[in-house]
Amino acid sequence: MIRRASLVIVGALMGATAMSVIYSAGVPAQAAGSSTYRELSIFGDVFERVRAQYVTPPDEEKLVENAINGMLTSLDPHSSFMNAKDADDMRTQTRGEFGGLGIEVTMENELVKVITPIDDTPAAKAGVLAGDFISEIDGAPVRGLKLEDAVEKMRGPINTPIKLTVIRQGADKPLEITVVRDTIAVQAVKSRVEGDVGYVRVISFTEKTYEGLEKAIQKIKADVPADKLKGYVLDLRLNPGGLLDQAINVSDAFLERGEVVSTRGRNAEETRRFNASAGDLTDGKPVIVLVNGGSASASEIVAGALQDLKRATVVGTRSFGKGSVQTIIPLGDAGALRLTTALYYTPSGKSIQGTGIEPDIKVEQPLPPELQGKVKAEGESSLRGHITGQSETEEGSGSSAYVPPETKDDIQLNYALDLLRGAKTDPSFPPQQDKAAAAVKP
Repeated sequence: MIRRASLVIVGALMGATAMSVIYSAGVPAQAAGSSTYRELSIFGDVFERVRAQYVTPPDEEKLVENAINGMLTSLDPHSSFMNAKDADDMRTQTRGEFGGLGIEVTMENELVKVITPIDDTPAAKAGVLAGDFISEIDGAPVRGLKLEDAVEKMRGPINTPIKLTVIRQGADKPLEITVVRDTIAVQAVKSRVEGDVGYVRVISFTEKTYEGLEKAIQKIKADVPADKLKGYVLDLRLNPGGLLDQAINVSDAFLERGEVVSTRGRNAEETRRFNASAGDLTDGKPVIVLVNGGSASASEIVAGALQDLKRATVVGTRSFGKGSVQTIIPLGDAGALRLTTALYYTPSGKSIQGTGIEPDIKVEQPLPPELQGKVKAEGESSLRGHITGQSETEEGSGSSAYVPPETKDDIQLNYALDLLRGAKTDPSFPPQQDKAAAAVKP
């Protein structure tokens, strides 16, 4: 099957909440009013005063960079300025390989908050958990640092140790966790056969994701005869997102037709729609999608498309709720501007910003005793300064982001396997595909 060319590129896998972003040269805007330019002249006056009279000579480049980031972070948690090094790092990370610890992080209350540790990375092996707050890096406080600066401190040569001081909900005192840096080569897709069911886990949406999915499905088909194969489980739990075009292609792999996602900006003419092409790699076999509070951004696009188009039944708990699109605007040698310019919408016309994907069948995964009371479930709606979603309620988005390491303890996965094998029944499975058209709005 021929797939469309790459349209977008993902935000950093380490150093920012996962996001779908589009590279752009920018668009002209209406000129600012005279009052705005008066305010800018005040900024210039303040800068000159600081530069000339501060008690010690300031780093002028840092002053300007921090001022720009102050403006951008006041908009939402995902807009920021990237200097030349940060922009280069982001481009490197989109290839699915980077150096560091292997954690998804954001900044909250002046601390580095762990969104999720990536599977099979030094951070995960050392015991770093989703929801942890990093207060010190090698004994130096995190407070006062930009997120990019904190991330830079956590990077370094492979095989070198770093000590993280972690604040964990429910713990009596901060924890000291030593992590040995390594090259983080992310395997975007993992798969296996669960008896008569094909299990495919999409870990992140990098440049290699669709290719990995295609190979996984081919191997499952080779291992299990078509007349014996009950269907597929597509596991998107703990998937923080990534490349938008890869999310479209992954959705397309299970679809014959229909709109996958649309992005809508400030102006109606900026709306873009992305449609599936003919050719279902799974030959129409039943599909169940697993989501939880760690399913964000691109993974929510896939879950929302397959749910709205009645191609799959979504099982699990409410997803993270990140429904915004960031545009990367190059600024020459200075770096790039990462600016939120649109929200994305599922085929039914629903924005999941601040609400998340609600599963067709809610199945909770209890925390083990040693984690109860120590891991707090949070989503996009809990991030300070987030864009309020059109359907956001007090309930907000997000849920538990715990997945047991052993299949026997994985209640959500076993529920999906039972549905596919007929051991459990539910009105939502299989979905009624004849109602898909009625669910989709222009």
